[in-house]
Amino acid sequence: MDTGLNYNYKIVRQFTIATVVWGVIGMLMGVVIAAQLAWPSLNFDTPWLTYGRLRPLHTNAVIFAFGICGLFATSYYVVQRTCQVRLFSDKLSAFTFWGWQAVLVGATISLPMGFTRGKEYAELEWPIAILITVVWVAYAVVFFGTILKRKVKHIYVANWFFGGYILAVAVLHIVNGMAIPVSAMKSYSVYSGVQDAMIQWWYGHNAVGFILTAGYLGMVYYFIPKQAERPVYSYRLSIVHFWALIFTYMWAGPHHLHYTALPDWTQSIGMVFSLILLAPSWGGMINGIMTLSGAWHKLRSDPILKFLIVSLSFYGMATFEGPMMSIKTINSLSHYTDWGIAHVHAGALGWVGFITMGSIYYLVPRLAGKTAMYSTRLIDLHFWVATIGIVLYIASMWIAGVMQGLMWRAVNPDGTLTYTFVEGVKATYPYYVIRFGGGLLYLSGMLVMAYNTWMTMRDTVSVDARIPAINPIHA
Repeated sequence: MDTGLNYNYKIVRQFTIATVVWGVIGMLMGVVIAAQLAWPSLNFDTPWLTYGRLRPLHTNAVIFAFGICGLFATSYYVVQRTCQVRLFSDKLSAFTFWGWQAVLVGATISLPMGFTRGKEYAELEWPIAILITVVWVAYAVVFFGTILKRKVKHIYVANWFFGGYILAVAVLHIVNGMAIPVSAMKSYSVYSGVQDAMIQWWYGHNAVGFILTAGYLGMVYYFIPKQAERPVYSYRLSIVHFWALIFTYMWAGPHHLHYTALPDWTQSIGMVFSLILLAPSWGGMINGIMTLSGAWHKLRSDPILKFLIVSLSFYGMATFEGPMMSIKTINSLSHYTDWGIAHVHAGALGWVGFITMGSIYYLVPRLAGKTAMYSTRLIDLHFWVATIGIVLYIASMWIAGVMQGLMWRAVNPDGTLTYTFVEGVKATYPYYVIRFGGGLLYLSGMLVMAYNTWMTMRDTVSVDARIPAINPIHA
């Protein structure tokens, strides 16, 4: 039955294209700095190209450019479809697109120039941070305004996750961003010492918890049921998953500060809540995977579903490894080593990357007025190239990390260190080369996606937005 709806697909299309473009840029930066770690002369003695300046550009590009553009695109699409109304304001939604692109361009220029607050995932200086706040408020107004004017009584669970991520990120950004400007592009945090570190990692870990987890779980609960053409395995479990995750994640940040000046009891609280996190995380993973009950055969022929389901496998892996690494005795081995790099990239490349790519592959043909992507074979090629890249990346960093931890704390009978730091660096070198190769494969997959997206979108036909929305719970 035609509900006579008229959705705003233009803004979804803009953010979808931006997701792919920024994905290529962000992953290219990652490959460049991975190459610099193996071959340091590749910075060409140019300040703009040094590791210390390109590394925050890489993290900001993949999280805030690729990642959040994907969240904008999917949340705007999902909230319209499940609420059966057009977005609350076309003008405000357009402002969020252009405002966010202005933020990203500002980051691309300022970070290589060396303008930074020196805070992980919060490097951008105060003028750009203020623009982020303004855009985010507009985003919240559009999203929650659409929820308020919905034509259905029920608020589908994907919107709970999107809404939770929007609210939490606002609080995190404002509290951690409190700073005193001293010039046009320099400011100092209002916090100091260990309090500054505590606030930073409350922000830092919850950026992972609410941007890189809660937001993408919104994708899980919409796009997996839609692509599998199956209802969510347990809708009740999805609600329990939401509340357990949202409450628990907020308290896990101190596990980044084990063996520091942070009070020991605070470190222990972070460890305990990190261990508790395993339950809701795996509950959500199981719920997503079990949604394929009765439809497992589709994995043989549907590469989009492969992206979506394998992303949950990496989610399960990363959310087991994280709590394990938060245990103090294990952290004493893993802290400051490349094991942490392996962990974060298992989540970033496997979980965040794959769920975003699968969701974008779902959206692109629909936004282009097509029945499918230009080439299904290219989607399959992207999947396998990227998967091999991830395995090479995280396996090499796991090995390097454990080796580093063991070498750094090895002592002779007289108490002197067995290995110098340089010997540890030399032993790590071959794994850095393998990591570069894995990253290059992952970037190659992203380039394949960009080509496939271009070929699908280049002759876009008028999209009929007057199609009835189907709630995934009844798909």
